[in-house]
Amino acid sequence: MKRMLTPPLLLALLAGCQASPPSEAHAAPEEARDAATTVAVAESAQPAAAANFQEWLARFRREARAEGIAEATLARALEGLRYRPRVIELDRSQPEFVRPIWQYLDSAVSATRVSTGQARLAEHRDTAREMERRYGVPAEVIVAIWGIESNYGGNFGDFSTLEALATLAYDGRRRDFARSELLAALRILEAGDISPERMIGSWAGAMGHTQFIPSSFEAYAVDGDGDGRRDIWGSIPDVMASTAHYLDRAGWQAGAPWGVEVRLPDGFDYARTELSHRLSSAEWAERGVRTLGGAPLPDFGAASVIVPAGAEGPAFLVGPNFRAILRYNNATSYALAVGVLSDEIAGREGVVQAWPRDQQPLSRSQVREMQRLLNARGFEVGTPDGIMGPNTRRGLRAFQDAIGVTPDGFATLTLLERLRR
Repeated sequence: MKRMLTPPLLLALLAGCQASPPSEAHAAPEEARDAATTVAVAESAQPAAAANFQEWLARFRREARAEGIAEATLARALEGLRYRPRVIELDRSQPEFVRPIWQYLDSAVSATRVSTGQARLAEHRDTAREMERRYGVPAEVIVAIWGIESNYGGNFGDFSTLEALATLAYDGRRRDFARSELLAALRILEAGDISPERMIGSWAGAMGHTQFIPSSFEAYAVDGDGDGRRDIWGSIPDVMASTAHYLDRAGWQAGAPWGVEVRLPDGFDYARTELSHRLSSAEWAERGVRTLGGAPLPDFGAASVIVPAGAEGPAFLVGPNFRAILRYNNATSYALAVGVLSDEIAGREGVVQAWPRDQQPLSRSQVREMQRLLNARGFEVGTPDGIMGPNTRRGLRAFQDAIGVTPDGFATLTLLERLRR
């Protein structure tokens, strides 16, 4: 299927997979009662929802048949399918507290994750090197994605992909998207790549060792072991080939690094630290950007400087391969984790500069409050949504500039308190 690349974890990201929910111990009594009421109402509605789901499933089965799915496939895939309330609960959850990037990297690039990745690379070195030769994606990058997506196969979910997607198509927030993914899953079954019983993954429909959603599987999964099937659940050659093929199609440039940690000069214009702002490495060097060790910057034709934790944290110059990782999963923290983990698996140095661990990150409601206050003070950021996007960072930089602090666009509790005053 020819289309724009779809991140395999798109649905999971929508559920805030890199976030931590608030502790129940800190919930106010009224909030606890509201939560209990919500759960009780949801549980009382489950029998009706399940019955209506079966009616929806019968209608979907007729529509899928009309769209070319064989009756034999429909019988194998859909008979006995259940409505899964837990999938809807996860789909509708909106975590209040999001981990700061240093906590995410502590977990994603832990010493155990690195050592296990090195062991897996040694175990499958011939396969990984073959995929590197075939697609130009370094073996350590392939292994790093494997590690972050499923902890090297240790946890790629235990939901039936068919049940999860059917539940989301019936009752989820993005029903049309889930329905199209369910149809893609049926086409995968019809092609004979996997059986319904083995098609398992996350609650959001991401499947296998490196968490492809079905449409991504259709477009980019590869038979790496030559058995005529694309098995990202049980065949490591298929997993590695499919992952490398995805990045290759996303624009991976062979022989180039994902990026490099850099030092920024005094007086650097932090308005330039957006992925949308791109200059050549030579142009960044003219503006005083330097590697930590004094080596020349990687030769990127179009590179961005990012400061994921503001001016007090590390800075990175990232190029086309970082953007290719973002096409796999569109989160800066994810792409940075893949890059750093791949470096450490290969024996290279990880992040050197310190993270501002003393800074208290803002909750989503605090970000919404900051957005409302910025709007009220004339620093327009758009509709408050609790998400630190480019518009919010732009407005925050303008406020920081107005009060005489480094305008890096990094939201902190200190800045929120200044806005409140």
